Amino acid sequence: MGDIRLVVGLGNPGREYAETRHNVGYRVMEKLAADAGARWQRAAKFEAEIAEAHLAGRKIILAKPMTFMNLSGRACVALLHWHKFEPEQMLVVTDDADLDVGRLRLRLKGSSGGHNGLKSIAEMAGTEQFPRVRIGIGRPVRHGEGAPENALVDFVLSRFRKEELAAVDEAVARAAKAVACAIERGMAAAMNEFNG
Repeated sequence: MGDIRLVVGLGNPGREYAETRHNVGYRVMEKLAADAGARWQRAAKFEAEIAEAHLAGRKIILAKPMTFMNLSGRACVALLHWHKFEPEQMLVVTDDADLDVGRLRLRLKGSSGGHNGLKSIAEMAGTEQFPRVRIGIGRPVRHGEGAPENALVDFVLSRFRKEELAAVDEAVARAAKAVACAIERGMAAAMNEFNG
């Protein structure tokens, strides 16, 4: 049952969030859809935009939840139930503030690591057993002791600095390749090739 059938990129809907750090998951979905010539459609019953793409010779559903990050689980669980997929058949692509800008980390399962989108999915799906591709967005620079608690919130909703853009573009392209590899050859092969 481990074949990936659904790929979900996390982010926030709306033009004001499009270029923010938190939305690299959406960017990977857009790259995958564009490369596959797939068209996005609004699917109200899933609270998501979805595209059907042929990747590695298989029909794969790409999804961007439109629920805002902290409620990503609603869209994911609706898609899983409707298509009768298991959570391990869903690959989630998301940002990670604990990784340097542009680094990728693929995992078969794991905790949310404080990421509200992953936390929402794990809570609503009742499991942390779903694969994920995490893309590094860096951390805010701390100024002095006790940087404000909301510094991370402000940071993930900020745009990348000009000097980071090339690394981010490259990471989005590599993450799309990692997703395709995971679909074609499995997560273990993708982890071997793209974790670094």
